[in-house]
Amino acid sequence: MDDDDGKDDDVVEKPNDDEEEEEEEEEFNYEGVDETEDMGVEDEDDLAAALVSSSSSVMQPAQSPPQVLTQVRPEVVDDFIRNFLIKVGMTRTLASFNSEWYELRAKGKLAEEHTTTVPDIYLRNQELDEKVSSLQQQVDKMREITAKARGTWDKFRKERDFHRMHHRRVVQEKNKLTTDLQRLRKHYLSYEPTLKDLQRKYEVAMKEKMLTRLERDRIKARVHTLEAQLKQLHDERAEKQHPGAASKPRAPKKGADSRLPSGPVANPFASLAFDPPPVDRFQLRRTFRAHLNSVSAAAFHPTKPILATVSDDMTWKLWSVPNCDLVMSGEGHKDWVAGVDFHPAGTHLATSSGDKTVKVWDFAGASCATTFADHAQAVWDCAFHHTGDFLASCSMDHTTRLWDLSSLRCRQTLRGHVDSVNSVCWQPYSNHVCTASGDKTVSIWDARTGLCVQTFYGHTNACNAVAVNNRGDVLASCDADGAIKLWDVRTVTEIGTIQVSQHPCNRVCFDRSATRIIAASDDGFLRGYATDDLSAAETWLGRGHEDAVQCVAFDPADALLISTSTDCTFRIWS
Repeated sequence: MDDDDGKDDDVVEKPNDDEEEEEEEEEFNYEGVDETEDMGVEDEDDLAAALVSSSSSVMQPAQSPPQVLTQVRPEVVDDFIRNFLIKVGMTRTLASFNSEWYELRAKGKLAEEHTTTVPDIYLRNQELDEKVSSLQQQVDKMREITAKARGTWDKFRKERDFHRMHHRRVVQEKNKLTTDLQRLRKHYLSYEPTLKDLQRKYEVAMKEKMLTRLERDRIKARVHTLEAQLKQLHDERAEKQHPGAASKPRAPKKGADSRLPSGPVANPFASLAFDPPPVDRFQLRRTFRAHLNSVSAAAFHPTKPILATVSDDMTWKLWSVPNCDLVMSGEGHKDWVAGVDFHPAGTHLATSSGDKTVKVWDFAGASCATTFADHAQAVWDCAFHHTGDFLASCSMDHTTRLWDLSSLRCRQTLRGHVDSVNSVCWQPYSNHVCTASGDKTVSIWDARTGLCVQTFYGHTNACNAVAVNNRGDVLASCDADGAIKLWDVRTVTEIGTIQVSQHPCNRVCFDRSATRIIAASDDGFLRGYATDDLSAAETWLGRGHEDAVQCVAFDPADALLISTSTDCTFRIWS
């Protein structure tokens, strides 16, 4: 060890809850130990104490086990010299010493005083020298460890200072953010009464607006009916006065735009009552493998027992029901086909595809009559207006388009959704288009102005489909969380929610009586519910398919139920 005094710095941190920790440096003096200090006295005292304790332990009672004493023979001169030579590595000198020593000893030329034991002082000095060497090695090792520890301590101190500075900066930013949040909260609370008042006024205004609109549409429908009756009476009077002179109405010019629907007309289903179908007794009748890929949608012919199916294999097919003989098939799309609908007259079929197009197929010519390609992305669904003059389609490009089948052009583009529009349908015998979007909303649009009439909020995930009952007063929408919501169009309120399953619900449909609703889910099950009593248990139809059910639909007479699936089949239930 060195004779110099060593100094080290130590930092003691005192925690404080309100203020930051303060540093206090304490200096410690480390005194060196003199290597030349005589330790012999202490060693002799320790040896004497050890001998005393050893002797006392020997004088224990007889029952203690006997101790074995080991005697050490004193070292003689020649052994001392040999050990020294071996220690310092003088092998040649050792060999010469041994030969000469034994020669002299054999001849008796060595005196007795030269062959006695080595004096204790030499042995003691040798022992102390070995101990000093060992302690010196330990001191060198400790110096190396101390140097490494000092470097590590400096590194840790720098890291501590860095983290402490970072902590102070974070605390300052936290205090600043807390102050800003408190100020913003007070600011928000000052505006909250005004927001509540505006929200209440908005709800009242929207309700009054919808009631006024419904009353206006009712009056317009009555006026339209009276005008038609008046015109019919006028024509009959003219026919009686001038037989055969009644003029035929002029046909519209070819290629001219069709007249946009002016307003709602009398709904024939408004005054009709139908018995609900016995959905709880429906059973699986037949299963048909219709396509090479997933069957994404299906639609019934309005007057004939014909079913149309479309698939991800880019084809559409017509089937006779219930035998399901193939009547016709069509190819022309360049990507999957997702939507299908019959013309109200049953003369054409519309299909929408992932190739960004909507095609109208003519049964008489067995060919594609026209293709609408204005959408920028894949087209999910399409639906004909009850007049047959217009076709609505919805797309992944966030828009819904209104196509004129006379002029073969897009008459309206309905913009407002902020995500993919997944489903579209017409409110029966009206000029309103209903859409369901991936932005979790369901909207009603006026086809004449292209404006959104009403938006329904409440879904917590993307809306996959929307359906309207025959009377047009109730909407049903389903979402990716497996929930169905019913909406009252007249009062713009939510009627109730049905939790179908934990899997996404892909399609819903009403029966003619509007008292039963069927849901198709990704878990392969079909489930039926009573819309007039949402608290009632579901009507279990069972596991309909081996994979996700993509579409479900009643035939016009509610005698059959068709379901399509990702397992490439469609099934008939009755």
